[in-house]
Amino acid sequence: MDKSNARAVVWAELQQVAKPDSRFHLDFNEYIPDFEGSTPATARLTQLDIYQKAQVLFITPDNCLEQLRAQTVRDGKIQIVSTYGIRRGLVELRPEDVPAGQEEMVVLLDLIEKAGRSISLAELRVRYKIDLIVTGASAVSHSGVRFGKGHGFFDLEWAFLWKIGVVDLSTPVVAFVHDCQLVDIDLTPSPYDTICDYIVTPTRVIHVEDAQKPAQGVLWDRLEPDMMDSIPPLPELKQMEKQGILKTVKQA
Repeated sequence: MDKSNARAVVWAELQQVAKPDSRFHLDFNEYIPDFEGSTPATARLTQLDIYQKAQVLFITPDNCLEQLRAQTVRDGKIQIVSTYGIRRGLVELRPEDVPAGQEEMVVLLDLIEKAGRSISLAELRVRYKIDLIVTGASAVSHSGVRFGKGHGFFDLEWAFLWKIGVVDLSTPVVAFVHDCQLVDIDLTPSPYDTICDYIVTPTRVIHVEDAQKPAQGVLWDRLEPDMMDSIPPLPELKQMEKQGILKTVKQA
């Protein structure tokens, strides 16, 4: 079974547990939904040492991660969140930016850009080292191969974060999914697939041994034609590469 067929199978089951989006209803081609059981799944994730020790997290803008984003604020951690489709780049949200009691509202995608602030790759590179990455997924295999809606945004995010040196091959990546999104299929990852170190569901935590991650940055020749115009970090990264200010990344 390939990724496309796996998505179709999972999405049929996901219809039964997914929470509709206000704009996209249950169109999983457009968003990764929240789901029944995301509360216990969030509790499982926040109990892990990799979360407890993390000070700076990169969290994707998936609906299922709203509770995690709110808890990250309550726990006094900094989070970097990509905007929907990375169309407006990245947002830095610090705990002090959020009034007490407003955590769950502020982390909604319609509000997070008002409470937080836009952060460029250049500033991110100077100020932070990301300790933990958490992403939703359309589906993920037991071997940690995740796939999203088919646009490749997460693998692109990993690529530019790796290229600027704020993540390395030891940075843990967590796939946060419902149990029905965990598929028992054998997928051969492509060279640009970011394999997840952990899979967290409402009922369990799976640790993937020896998860491999790409160490090659953005594959410019594989980008869709409109991506350079619609995703601000890409032209910024291209300019940084041209200027030669990105040193070779030392991997752990």
